[in-house]
Amino acid sequence: MPERTVDPRWPELFSVMVHDVRTPITVVAGYVDMLLKGRFGPLSDRQCHILQEVQKSCARVSALLKEGSDLTSIERNTVSLHRQPADLREVLRAAIDELPPLPDRDVHVDLQTGSGDSRFPADAPRLTKAFAALIAGLRREVVLSDRLLVQEERRGDGFEIRIGDEATLALLDGASIDDLPVFNEWRGGVGMSLAVARRILNAHGGQVAAPPDGRNTGALVVLRV
Repeated sequence: MPERTVDPRWPELFSVMVHDVRTPITVVAGYVDMLLKGRFGPLSDRQCHILQEVQKSCARVSALLKEGSDLTSIERNTVSLHRQPADLREVLRAAIDELPPLPDRDVHVDLQTGSGDSRFPADAPRLTKAFAALIAGLRREVVLSDRLLVQEERRGDGFEIRIGDEATLALLDGASIDDLPVFNEWRGGVGMSLAVARRILNAHGGQVAAPPDGRNTGALVVLRV
């Protein structure tokens, strides 16, 4: 069977799709907002509740479109990283602080940092969002614990960041990223945030891999600076 190739036009096609979907969803969200503000007359509590649910769904679609726009910009090489001296540990702390609460349970995220200098040239805002997306995606997969660990360590000319519950981190302990499976960035419930995050990490000299058994409950990130 011949090897399948990716159509090089897909970023352009996807960009058109994002634009064409954004227009109607903006109109829908605008009318819902006017209804909730009483511009067309009073509403019952039930009607308000239904419109609020529509509003939430519109916001979710808008967030997906923003991720899609970011992804196509990266793929088209139109995103410039503004590198300045940054502290990786501060980036990780900020990423954890950005995490929204889980709707159905509480999973605490613990950051464990290593020693030595953790400064390197980076686009700190973009890198923070990338780590926040990665940590948020992995936090969703924690089912046998109420704790997710983020371990940072200086290694040679870069850093290792291990993310997972204790069982997953035991699998990653001592593993070489070159021997690990490819990280699955396409999974339900997280939109395109993991795909964007992986590309931002790649742009910073990073690699992302899954645990040895390919499970979705952890990741090893290596940043070579």
